[in-house]
Amino acid sequence: MIVRNLEVARETDRLVTAENGNWDSTRLSLADDGGNCSFHITRIYAGTETHIHYKHHFEAVYCIEGDGEVETLADGKIWPIKPGDIYILDQHDEHLLRAYKTMHLACVFTPGLSGKEIHREDGSYAPAHEEADDEKPL
Repeated sequence: MIVRNLEVARETDRLVTAENGNWDSTRLSLADDGGNCSFHITRIYAGTETHIHYKHHFEAVYCIEGDGEVETLADGKIWPIKPGDIYILDQHDEHLLRAYKTMHLACVFTPGLSGKEIHREDGSYAPAHEEADDEKPL
């Protein structure tokens, strides 16, 4: 059994911060914990817009707190996001995530992340079999 505390994990290398300052994410469960997914609590800061395109990962995102929207770039459709909403990137949707009030999100990735990934210029992470060191930061 693994038991972790969010605040304690935020004081370790499990807290990953975006280079552009738009978000941070605490990786409470990672691929090397033995599961087929990873679980994160992510904060998207108010007044930011983040381009994301997880080509190699399925992601489900549940809003705990805050206010924002997600826009799919393929069709320009915009969905408001508020506490109690979930959005699921089941089609590897390229999207923009905007926060009007800092959003606290619970995120599940399949396959699980290592915790060392860096967003590429196109908003994606590399497939699990590629080295994170080869990625270009966002």
